This record gives sequence, structure tokens and C-alpha cells, in this order.
Amino acid sequence: MSQTITVHHGDAEVQLHAGTTALQALKALEAIRGAVVAAEVTTTDGARSEWDLDRPVPDGAALTPIYADTDQGRAILRHSTAHLMAQAVTDLFPNAKWAIGPPIEDGFYYDFDVAAPFTPDDLERIEARMHELARERQRYVREEVPKEAARQEFADQPYKVEIIDLVDDGTILSAVDTAAPDAPDGDTGGDPAAEPTFTVYRNVRDLDDGSTEVAWSDLCRGPHVPSTERIPAFKLLRSAGAYWRGREDQPMLQRIYGTAWESKKALQAHLDLIEEAKKRDHRKLGRDLELTHHPDELGPGLSIFLPNGALVRKQMEDWIRDETLARGYQPVYTPHIAKEDLWRISGHLENYAELMYPGMELDDAGAAYRLKPMNCPFHILAFTSRTRSYRELPLRISELGTVYRYERSGVVNGMLRARGFTQDDSHIFCRADQVVDEVVGCIEFARDLYAAFGLGEPSRVAVSTRPDAKSIGTDEQWDYAEQALMAAAERSGYDYQIDAGEGAFYGPKIDIHARDAIGREWQLTTIQVDFNLPERFDITYVGDDGERHRPFMVHRALFGSIERFFAVMVESFNGAFPTWLAPEQVRVLPVADEFDGYATEVAQRLRAAGVRVHVDLADATLGNRIREAQTSKVPYTLVVGGSEAEARTVAVRPYQGDQRKDVDLDVFVAEVAAEIATKGLDRPVDRAAGSGAGA
Repeated sequence: MSQTITVHHGDAEVQLHAGTTALQALKALEAIRGAVVAAEVTTTDGARSEWDLDRPVPDGAALTPIYADTDQGRAILRHSTAHLMAQAVTDLFPNAKWAIGPPIEDGFYYDFDVAAPFTPDDLERIEARMHELARERQRYVREEVPKEAARQEFADQPYKVEIIDLVDDGTILSAVDTAAPDAPDGDTGGDPAAEPTFTVYRNVRDLDDGSTEVAWSDLCRGPHVPSTERIPAFKLLRSAGAYWRGREDQPMLQRIYGTAWESKKALQAHLDLIEEAKKRDHRKLGRDLELTHHPDELGPGLSIFLPNGALVRKQMEDWIRDETLARGYQPVYTPHIAKEDLWRISGHLENYAELMYPGMELDDAGAAYRLKPMNCPFHILAFTSRTRSYRELPLRISELGTVYRYERSGVVNGMLRARGFTQDDSHIFCRADQVVDEVVGCIEFARDLYAAFGLGEPSRVAVSTRPDAKSIGTDEQWDYAEQALMAAAERSGYDYQIDAGEGAFYGPKIDIHARDAIGREWQLTTIQVDFNLPERFDITYVGDDGERHRPFMVHRALFGSIERFFAVMVESFNGAFPTWLAPEQVRVLPVADEFDGYATEVAQRLRAAGVRVHVDLADATLGNRIREAQTSKVPYTLVVGGSEAEARTVAVRPYQGDQRKDVDLDVFVAEVAAEIATKGLDRPVDRAAGSGAGA
């Protein structure tokens, strides 16, 4: 065995002693420029892995530091914090059984089987214990153990034993592996006959006498920060129930959510964002502004649009309908249910049944019916209503179609993750040589939509590739479709990222994200290339050679769903919609009863110009009525009295911006009508709750 190894970083190369750790190698390469939590190691065979800093690196490895203030570094930091939390829980609750604890966006969680749900006081005790443990500077030590040894070590932890037993030839056979980044490696070293080994991370405490003791251990893929002192800032947020492995036939566990950051300043900024987000919660604003209603009698994940919300939704639907027609789409309407046979042909019963509502047995020759989870099979049936020619392609079919999906209660989140929602769904049937052009058109359409609704340029474009689990189609079909999406993203001028394994079961997709007014990122638009459904339904068109050919199918939903996009807008605008979207665009307030007539005349002029206007004749003081208009976030409040009636003017009090007096009525009507017609979004966005509300 060689006594020296060669390691690389960029163009730099050094020779070091065998057994050199990643941290030592990075220092020798002079590659560290900040707080490093781990390394990314690329071996000579091209394999890339995240690597503990105290782990020896192999000969020929190329190293890149992973910094704490990056997404990759934060995920490692949060994973280490999840272990710290689990140790604290088991210290305080010795009979607790622990399951999985992955990092998630902006935080982490860990699931526990305990006698009673955690209380807020419990979370305070757990967090205090975490701080005590962190100050002990316990080291995260990686160890590989054989399968049987792992089973013995975790014999009193049934969820860990279940994970271990789900390994077959080194591969996790359940959603645990994909849902939880801390699932074990189950590595067999490439020998399928060998017993798999598991990675265990131990929290090791250094004692005063120079000895050490293992304080806590967990199955984990890693890597981790070197020690608990390298976790500078964390906070436990809440607890909730969660079924083991996300299945309702499994035990209900108690999940603790937390967050961890690279500095106390970054943590505080995140906590401030959480508080601001609570103020903007679409369910709260929906209730306060009488936009939507979510009664218990309706059931979770289902919503009622009240008149104010329905007016906003109508503007959304009118915009998308007008734009799809202008861009060559053809509208259809389809039913909400269909025979199970349709979903069997489409593959949904085989690959999507867990998200479908149960079948309805009807007096129809034994046929069972299902609520539709997607619109695609219906649009295929529209395509097959007659023989199609190549001259008709691309054929773009569109619909505002309502679908129903049985989302688990633990993931339902108001209108952001719903069980019944309406998609601006379109399916484009095209030739292979038209796929890239059509996807480019969809991306440009999404960009225009984001601009029109005040979300700006897309913040992230991601190509999701073939899932590792359920999928249908050949390797060649998947490769072609994935390359088409990448080419379309490049032609549209966007840098894109690869979300490996996140495609739909029937084809890869592009997800387009946007940031709201307080910086949160939302996945909204989805564009998918599908080669499977055309085959399953055996749909064809007649080519210029007189022969039948198989079309490609492009799925696209730009809003994603009306409900989700609506909720994002409510939270981003903090309920203060731009004038063209606002349910009530102008409110007119007469200062006294004798000016009711002029106030009504002002309203009539505005209505004639297409403005949604209300005259507030309530028996309340002018100050109270002004405050009510501001609380309702009406874009413009007009105050009229004697001088305004005599001069045919109005006093303008915008929800945001400077007040104006003695504005000619005709001038104001023309201004607000132009703002609505051009869908002007030049008013400042309400970035803090209540900001900009004039007195």
C-alpha cells in the first residue's frame, strides 16, 4: 500500500501521507475560505460523495470544501442538529423510540414514538438540553458495522431494525431511503453476495480523564459536522403527529420540527421571516379579508371562494383563458369522474392509486368510477375524437379542469397543498421535431404570467429526471425527453438545475419557481414531456407519408393550480392586491349625508369605466370608515365633501403611496381605468404587514 497519496483542488495538487483527513487535505491545498462543515470528494472513477472532515481521503481524490452558509452546507448542519435533538429527547424521555430525522428545506425534523404528544414545555426542555450537549463538544464519529451487528445494536429500536431489514443486496426497498436522507448506505462493496454494512454515527463525549464514551448512536448516511460545538444556532419550532413511513396503517409518531443556521444572525433573520409569514398566512388573510372559507364541515384541503376571493379568481381565469386563446390553444370541458377502465389504461391505477379517491360502485353494469386526479386522459380522448393529420400539429388543448387527489392529512396545507383544486391544464400533441419549440413556448408563457401577476422573473428552473422507483417507458424515450427539456430551458435563456429522480412516472418535467415579496421560493409551473400516455392509448396522427405516427404529448400547468397560485399571491401581496386584481378597486366615502349624491355619481362614473367600486354610506365616523377601507386593503379610497362636489374633484387616499387632494374626477377615472387595463404593477408591494397604510 502506498505511503503517500495525491489530492487535488482545482489546478492545485499536493502529495500527503496516507490517512490524511479531508480537513487536513483542504488545508494543505489552501482551499478553505470560510466556515467549512464537510467536503465533497470526487474519486478517480468519477464518483462524487459528501465527506466528513475527519475521514481519510483516498488517493487521487479531488476535494471541494462545503461551506456552512451554502444550501449543501446547511443541510449537513441541520442533519447534525437533528441528531443532537434526538440525543436530547432520549436523554429526557428514556423510553422513546426514534425513527428518522432528515434535513428539510430551512430546517429538520425527527420522528419519535413516545407515550404522549410533546408539549410546548417539552420543546423548551429539549432545546435547553441540546444547548447543554452542544457545549460538551461531542464529536460525530463515523463507523461501518455489519448488518447483524447493526441489528443487535439497535435491537430495542424497532424502527431502526425495520430500516435494516428493508435492505436487500445493499438497497433500501422502501420510501424510507428516498424520503429520509439519513437512511443507511447498506453498502456491500459491490459484492451482491456479501452481507451489507451500515454506517453508524456516534456522538462521542471526551471525558476529563482522557477516555471517551459513546453518548448516542444512530444509523445514518452522513456526513456530519465534526462536533456539536460546530452547530452555532438552532431553534425548535413545533411538534405534530406523523405516520411512520407516511402510511395511515402504520403507527402515529410525534415529529419535532426545528431549524439550524450558520450564525445567530441568520437564525434570527429566519425566525423573523417565520413571524412575517404567519401574518401573511393565506388562511388568516382569507378570513380577515373575506376571500376564502375553510370550514371543518368541508374537510381538509378543500376551500370555498367567497365573493371577494371569487372576483380575484375570475381575473386569474379570464387572463389565462384570453392568453391561451391568443396563443393558439383550443378549449375543452371534461367531466369530473370517469370509469376505472380509463385510469387503468392511463396507468394511474398502477402508479398513482394511493393519491386517488376510492372507486364508486354504481348501477352501471358493474363499472366503478373514480374522481379524476388529472385531466390528461380526458384530453387524449378529445384528441382521439376523430382522425388527426400532421397538418393539425401542434394541437394545443386547454381547460380549467378541477381534479381531486387524496393527499395525506399530514401534508395538507390549506390551498398550498389541497385535495381538490383547479388546474390551468393544457396538453400539446406534437411531432418529435416540434417538442423543443413547444416547451420553449410554455416557458415563455410562464415568464409572461409571472410578470403579469407581480412575481417577476422565475427564480429557479429545474429539470426533473426519471424517478428511481415507479416509471414507465424505455431508456431511449426518457433520454430523448430529458434532452428536449434541457434544450428548451437553454433556448429560453435560463440556467437550469437537475433534480435527479424527481420526474413523473410517465415522463420528465421542468419545474419553474418564483420568489414572493418576502423572499420565499415557490414551485408553481410544471411542464412535462410524455411519450408513455400516447402509447398506452395508442393515439396516432396521419403523416405526410400517409402512414400513422405516434405524437409526443406536452403537459403544462402554468399557475400549477388556481388555488395554490392564489394562496401565494395572497401571501406575497399581504392581501393588498394590485388594482387590476383587487376585488374592490375603489371605495368612495362621503364626509356627510348631504354628499351621498355626489359620492354615488362618482361611483357611477367609475363603474361605467369598468372599475369595481363601492360607496360606504355606513353610519360611522369618517375616520372609522377610512380605517375600515385601509384594513380591507382597498387600493384607492376617495373622500368627497362640499369642495369636491362643487369642483367635480376627489381626494385620493391610496392604500400605499401619497395622498392627493383636488384631483379632477375625469383625470382619476382615466388614471385608474388605464392602470386596470394595463394591469399596472408599479405600486409598491406590501412587504411588511400593514406598511404604507395611510391614516
